[in-house]
Amino acid sequence: MYSFLEETVARNMTRAVKTVPPETTMRALHRLFAEDDFNGYPVVRDGRLLGVVSKFDFLSCFAFTPTVMIPRYNELMDKTVAEVMTREFVSADPDTKLQRVLQLMVNHRVRSMPVVDNAGHLIGIIAREDVMRALDRCAVAS
Repeated sequence: MYSFLEETVARNMTRAVKTVPPETTMRALHRLFAEDDFNGYPVVRDGRLLGVVSKFDFLSCFAFTPTVMIPRYNELMDKTVAEVMTREFVSADPDTKLQRVLQLMVNHRVRSMPVVDNAGHLIGIIAREDVMRALDRCAVAS
């Protein structure tokens, strides 16, 4: 089990990541959520990670507010990902230890996090399933 302490993001991350551009509409995002059954997507332009958009961000558009009691569905569905995405998010770099990723996932209650290089370019994603596979592999090796 001690070998888990040496595991890094680079060894366990998923490198092929499905992303969305910031101009994606809520209507298109809704279709992607239905097709892929993902909880969220990294928002990328020219390889740079701009934010993350989740099902929670999508649903937040439809919440009642003091100024809008009945959201206008078609107007909301024409909003873009850039208008609703989360701009402050937890991320990792390839050299981050999985133990740190595990701690961040628990503390921030996230299912996955983008992996970025020093220039802010998206190079992968690390998910709970990746961490669990590493834990299993290290437990068997012990």
